[in-house]
Amino acid sequence: MAPRANWKGFLRLSLVSCPVALYPATSESEKISFNQLNRQTGHRIKYLKVDADTGDEVPNEDIVKGYELEKGQFIEVTKEELEEVALESTRTIEIDEFVDKTDIDPRYLIRPYYLRPDGKVGHDAFAVIRETIREMNKVAIGRVVLTNREHIIALEAMDKGLVGTLLRYPYEVRSEQEYFDEIQDVKVTKDMLDLARHIVNQKAGTFNPEKFEDHYESALVELINEKRAGKVIRPKERPKGENVVDLMEALRQSVGREAAPANGGKPAKKAKKAAAGQKEMLMPIAGKKPAKETAAKKAASRSQRKSA
Repeated sequence: MAPRANWKGFLRLSLVSCPVALYPATSESEKISFNQLNRQTGHRIKYLKVDADTGDEVPNEDIVKGYELEKGQFIEVTKEELEEVALESTRTIEIDEFVDKTDIDPRYLIRPYYLRPDGKVGHDAFAVIRETIREMNKVAIGRVVLTNREHIIALEAMDKGLVGTLLRYPYEVRSEQEYFDEIQDVKVTKDMLDLARHIVNQKAGTFNPEKFEDHYESALVELINEKRAGKVIRPKERPKGENVVDLMEALRQSVGREAAPANGGKPAKKAKKAAAGQKEMLMPIAGKKPAKETAAKKAASRSQRKSA
């Protein structure tokens, strides 16, 4: 079952429009998460909204938004006043222009969403907009309001639907010069480039996300299982970084290393696939047995009683 839509409204290209719904294309819910606990009692920590001066807890109905003009001086803005700033993009994604995908700097990408028709009407208009984007091999740029803020959204055709990626505004992207100006100008020789290219060719492949395993998540699963089993957790030795003294020699050794068959010629192991989430890899709670095993034992005991 698809998750609840984050936004519902209309997708419009000039005079062609259709009702659509926007759904998150990614999820963090399958990752292991931790609660904060009181070390002394083992109880969970609870957060309260309190008045910064009096220390009294403040109920939600008494909490309003405020913009800080100066230190300690705020202008209050009510929910009703914010709703008065309603934009057309609150209910409609108006396609403003079409651009090449290569024109979009990856620094501007935020997060992807799936866009599909909302309800049983408008599928024909949706298909026209989708196939126009697909046939022109373009990205449609529009605007949408999510969480009370207007965002730029880039729409691309995917299968029977659209993928919309939120984009940052220019003022949200820092200039690279602030970080790159102090990088030294180094002359890279042809021999170095030739060796580096050889390494790249040996590592060349096609991107397939199924090949990658979240090693940190797997390590968390292992840690939790070991603690549940009562094992003593000992710190592991961390790899130490080594300074490269001779760059050419390091490149040559890298070429030889990549040429050697991994795992002594054995085929590489496939990454563990956690289709339903890494949490399923956790061992069962002590004292509880899997349902199938318990059912099998009950059936066996009933059979023994009957034969007796």
